Amino acid sequence: MIKDGIKFSGSEFVKLHGVEIDNTFAEAFELWYSSFLITAINKKWVLEAAREATGFGTSMIGCSSEAGIEGFYSPAETPDGRPGVGVIIFAVRKKLETDLINRIGQCVLTSPTARVFAMGEGRESIDTGYKMKFFGDGYEEIRESYGREIIAVPLMMGEFEIEKNLPVSKGVAGGNLIILAQTQASALLAAEAAVEAIDSVEGVITPFPGGIVGSGSKVGSKEYSFMHATTNEKFCPTLKDKVEGSALSSEIGAVSEVVIDGISEDSVKRAMKAGIEAAVKIQGVKKITAGNYGGNFGKVHIYLRDLFE
Repeated sequence: MIKDGIKFSGSEFVKLHGVEIDNTFAEAFELWYSSFLITAINKKWVLEAAREATGFGTSMIGCSSEAGIEGFYSPAETPDGRPGVGVIIFAVRKKLETDLINRIGQCVLTSPTARVFAMGEGRESIDTGYKMKFFGDGYEEIRESYGREIIAVPLMMGEFEIEKNLPVSKGVAGGNLIILAQTQASALLAAEAAVEAIDSVEGVITPFPGGIVGSGSKVGSKEYSFMHATTNEKFCPTLKDKVEGSALSSEIGAVSEVVIDGISEDSVKRAMKAGIEAAVKIQGVKKITAGNYGGNFGKVHIYLRDLFE
C-alpha cells in the first residue's frame, strides 16, 4: 500500500518516496544550552557577528561547545528594531558559562554595532552580560532599556549593550540522519536540501559546516588508543571491500550526515523528519539511516520510522 509517498508492506514501514528508511534510531543525549539574539545596524553586520560567535563549534569531541545559527529575525521581531540572528550554544553545564563569555566577549562585543538580548525561557540563567561590564573598566552602566535590564559598555564606536542575564536550560544534542547515495553530488545535494528544510524548524541548529558532516565518526579507535573518535569505516565508500561489515551496498558511492541539536526532543524530531522528507526527493538517494552506539552513549533514542507514524 502507498499513502502520501510512504510505502507499507502490511503494517511494516518500508520506503519514503522510493527511498529505504532504515529500521534504526539516532542516539542523542541531553546537553545544556543557552540561546540569545544578536542584533546589529544591518544584515551584513549581524551575520558577521553571528558567524564569528558560532565558529569552531561543530562537535564536543574537539570543541568547547556546539554552536549554530537558529534563525533570522526581522526588525519588527527584535527588541531594538534592528535585524537579528538567533544563536544557540550547547555545552556541558560547567563549561557553558565560560564559553558564553569567551564567544560573546571575543566575537560579539568586538563586532561593530552589535547588541545581545536573551532569547526564550531558561531553567536557569547566567549573568554573562553582567560579567561583560568589566571590560568597561568602571565606565560601564546598568540601565533599563528595551524593557530589559541592560549592561552598556562604552566602546570606540559607541556602546556595546547586552542583557544582564542569559537563559540556560537542558536540550537534546546529537540527533542525526545519514544519507546513502549513488554519487558524491547526490549525497551533497540531498544533505543541502535536508539542512534547508531543517532551517525552517524553530529551536534547532545544525552545527557542522553548512550544516553537513562529511566525516562521520565512531567512538574510539581500533588502532590508536589516544583517539577519542575516528572515521566510521563502515560508511566509507572507499573501504567497502576492505572492512568487514560495511554498511554500504555496491551502488552507494557517497555518504553525508546531518547532525541536529535542539532545545527539546520534540524540536529535534521535527527537524529530523523535515530533513528526511527533503533528502529523499533528491535523485540518487537510496537509503536514510542514523548513527547510534547501541544505546550505550545517549539516553535519547529517536527511531526513524516512528517519525512517520
